[in-house]
Amino acid sequence: MKQLSLLMMMSSIALLAQPEKLTLVGDWKVQVEYKGKLGVVDISQPSPFTVKNERYDRMADYRAAGGGWTRGTALQGVKAQECTTRYALKPETLVIKSSDKADAVIFEDGKDYQLTPDWATVGRLPDGRIQPNQPFFADYIYVKLRIDAIVLTKSGDYAVRLGIPHPANPEQAELQDGDTRLANIWLKGDIKKLTDENLFPILENEYPEKELSGPNPAHKLLPKTIKKLESGEPIKILAWGDSVTVGTFVPDWEKNRWQNQFVTRLKARYPRANIELVTEAWGGRNTDSYLAEPPGSRYNYQEKVLGQKPDLIVSEFVNDSGFNQEKVDHQYGRFLKDFKEIGAEWIILTPHYVRPDWMGLNSEKNIDEDPRPYVHALRKFAQENQVALADASLRYGRLWRQGIPHSSLMMNAINHPNTLGMKLFADALMELFK
Repeated sequence: MKQLSLLMMMSSIALLAQPEKLTLVGDWKVQVEYKGKLGVVDISQPSPFTVKNERYDRMADYRAAGGGWTRGTALQGVKAQECTTRYALKPETLVIKSSDKADAVIFEDGKDYQLTPDWATVGRLPDGRIQPNQPFFADYIYVKLRIDAIVLTKSGDYAVRLGIPHPANPEQAELQDGDTRLANIWLKGDIKKLTDENLFPILENEYPEKELSGPNPAHKLLPKTIKKLESGEPIKILAWGDSVTVGTFVPDWEKNRWQNQFVTRLKARYPRANIELVTEAWGGRNTDSYLAEPPGSRYNYQEKVLGQKPDLIVSEFVNDSGFNQEKVDHQYGRFLKDFKEIGAEWIILTPHYVRPDWMGLNSEKNIDEDPRPYVHALRKFAQENQVALADASLRYGRLWRQGIPHSSLMMNAINHPNTLGMKLFADALMELFK
């Protein structure tokens, strides 16, 4: 069902339109102007979900270090894939107790356990009353995320279509017959009123693909790859990356990871193509990690990347995002030399947008230009060294124009893209071959 509604969303491009104006006229009221017609719609506040007597087998010990989602046991209601959704919990409502009975012991925050309120994790304190393997129960209230739509109905009226709430990556509200989507409303957690940050008017229907004159970029930058794709000669493609390339968190991952979508589309573009896809990926690590591994280890760069003897390497490393220009020039320069020595061609994927604060962003709007030095360094390195660049970052940077907050695509509420997010990588790759 999830995949079906995703496809419906992706195929509804013709039912989008840009409003002339979108204005807040109350805490939960939005005035819409489209083709001279004014109207006001009411947005439903995020609905709280109440949890009673939720049982847990044990409470993890509190860890003061690390990400907030790792500091203890995550409350189930706010769990995203692998992590929790920040600010979804109403922390003042949390009750941790010894049982679901009326005479249960009520444990105290800061004495028996430590709550990390924004990430909704609870960790056992060593001097408290909760024993290491003691079951516990939780009562709490939380809010899921939701993306509503302001639409123009076929009768010419304005209306709101409610999205389906989800703990981490809600889908856009589905349209009814004859609806035109004018804007999306991003309801992210326990917000008290709407602000401009919640309003996502439709500014463009889809990513503006470049019109090419002459041969596609792959003919110039990937000539051996093109020759093999066109002739049907066997070609080995190595997808090399981090957890995004591992990608097994995506539903039907053998079909929907970025590298699988890419190869499927390559085969459609080049019917004679005889492609072997190999994935070499290490979650939570970066290229430094590969280079540091000794011979014989599971992730040794020399053996697991170069030793594969691929014809084409496609690299994706959002975990390299801390690199500056000097680091990219040095490290990626080494990779380029190594790849040339084994006769491999190379495509560099720029990374997707991740949790806004990790990128130094305070908004999910007006973010066309990626602020990370790493992305600028990759573009400069690729241009100066004539390396093929698939610029997925550009596509993520324009999602807001299509009414899509990029964080809504993150299955773990941080940096693991869903099927649509993976598709943007494949779109960027196929731009080289169109």
